[in-house]
Amino acid sequence: MITRYALFEGKVKEGQTEAFRQAVIERILPKWKAFPHATDVRISFAEARDDGAPELPMILAINYPSLAAVDEALASPVRAEARAATEAVLAEFFDGRIHHHVTLANEYAL
Repeated sequence: MITRYALFEGKVKEGQTEAFRQAVIERILPKWKAFPHATDVRISFAEARDDGAPELPMILAINYPSLAAVDEALASPVRAEARAATEAVLAEFFDGRIHHHVTLANEYAL
């Protein structure tokens, strides 16, 4: 199994936390769940960070069965729709950036 993470680093605009969460759930999450081969899609909202640490108000994690499945998902037209929905929500509610990370930590044979 492969997990691809999108780390949302930055701050939700003042007074917009609940609206941001609702927009993520209604406008972003369904688009990422439509990715080919996505076996699990999860969103975690962070409540607080240590002083001096980068703020990570949200983590999006998607599990795939293999690296080939990740490549196929990223090449899919669905990606453009998910990206557009994400960028629209970020422009409305968020000051920051997204950092993507792919981990192979779960890919091993016993």
